[in-house]
Amino acid sequence: METQNITLSLPKKVLRKVKLLAVERETSISGLLTQVLEEMVDKETGYANARQRQIQWLERGFDLGLNNDQPSRREELHER
Repeated sequence: METQNITLSLPKKVLRKVKLLAVERETSISGLLTQVLEEMVDKETGYANARQRQIQWLERGFDLGLNNDQPSRREELHER
């Protein structure tokens, strides 16, 4: 995968914590940020795809099993 360098400004306190976290996970700050950003992109993409699927299902509608017949009357449904 081709990469590109960027400049990132962080508060020193945050940077210190990020360095420690990267060491604990045996990776670099760049690797840590890449992982977090990839997860964010995947989550957002997954949400967008799921939302689109739901909208398509709603637009198609659902078969309620009526087969274009008149719905039953309440009394018929509750007969014993």
